[in-house]
Amino acid sequence: MKRVICTILCLILVLSMAACGQKTETAATTAAPAAAPAATEAPAATETPAAPAKLSGTVSTDGSTSMEKVIGALGEAFMEANADVTFTYNPTGSGSGIQAVQEGRCDIGLSSRVLKDEEKAAGLTETVLCYDGIAVIVNPENTVEDLTLEQIAAIYTGEIKNWSEVGGSDAEIVLIGREAGSGTRSGFEEIVEVKDKCQYRQELSSTGDVITTVAQNPGAIGYASLASVKDTVKTVKVGGVTPSEATVKDGTYAIQRPFVLATKTDAKLNDAAQAFFDYVTSPAANDVITAAGVVPAK
Repeated sequence: MKRVICTILCLILVLSMAACGQKTETAATTAAPAAAPAATEAPAATETPAAPAKLSGTVSTDGSTSMEKVIGALGEAFMEANADVTFTYNPTGSGSGIQAVQEGRCDIGLSSRVLKDEEKAAGLTETVLCYDGIAVIVNPENTVEDLTLEQIAAIYTGEIKNWSEVGGSDAEIVLIGREAGSGTRSGFEEIVEVKDKCQYRQELSSTGDVITTVAQNPGAIGYASLASVKDTVKTVKVGGVTPSEATVKDGTYAIQRPFVLATKTDAKLNDAAQAFFDYVTSPAANDVITAAGVVPAK
């Protein structure tokens, strides 16, 4: 009897252990819930590029009257592209323009001659904008068509006094020129080699005045920026070469000079003036410069 009871107890023990093991295995094999996927990193916010600042302000220029046509055209083109910029040009003559930029009365001085050593030493920098021919002009009634540099020099120093001496009619030669300090006068006198020797009848303060005076006097001779010459006067060939954009560009026309921008060496231009300076000295301005009748420096 005892053996039967012992056997029954052993069976109960075995069955209990089996049930325990099954419960443990089930727990072990039950899949744990999957880990939550890592949060997707939000894309970095894209920065919208700032719109370029709209250019505004003023650009003031002062100086050479000979540069009126080209600087006016450049100023107009610049303002068309920059509606909030005001461009001004004061036609006072090269010497006055150089003085104005030295004294801070304008942003850019305009000179139709190279700067003198003393002007550079005083703190100015020159940048050649373009090249212009200086045309020798006479009244349309004058029959003279061609003069050599030597003849022009002799006329302006008073050695030749009558048009008949150079193939014209018997009439007194009336010498018209620009005032002292004019870039046109300086360029003309240096090239023709008559500096401080000219016997002027009249010394006028602008290119326009010279053209008007020559147009009204059959005996007059004068000189003016090629870009400014009108059909009210006649240009004379120099050494057989007609003054033109082409002959200035190829160097065959003898009487030519640079148009210069003068700025302060150690002073920064305002944003509008700097943008104007960068534009006019870049190839982007060449079409405007050429249309004004002068030859771009670049």
